Amino acid sequence: MKEHIKLYTGSSIEVNRLASILEEQKITFIVKNPHESGRLAGFCTSGESVELFVLNSDIEKAQSVISDY
Repeated sequence: MKEHIKLYTGSSIEVNRLASILEEQKITFIVKNPHESGRLAGFCTSGESVELFVLNSDIEKAQSVISDY
């Protein structure tokens, strides 16, 4: 079973940059942005932190890539 683990939480700019780096390394990820999801659904959420998740099988490689950044 594939499970995702939260790797990073920060601003959308930071998370999008890290997602780009992970994509270059062919590491599968999910970006979860509750504020944007709420806005699209027609309601508001507090805070603007965005979360970056990777598969548990990729966590070590992803952490290495993030620490090098």
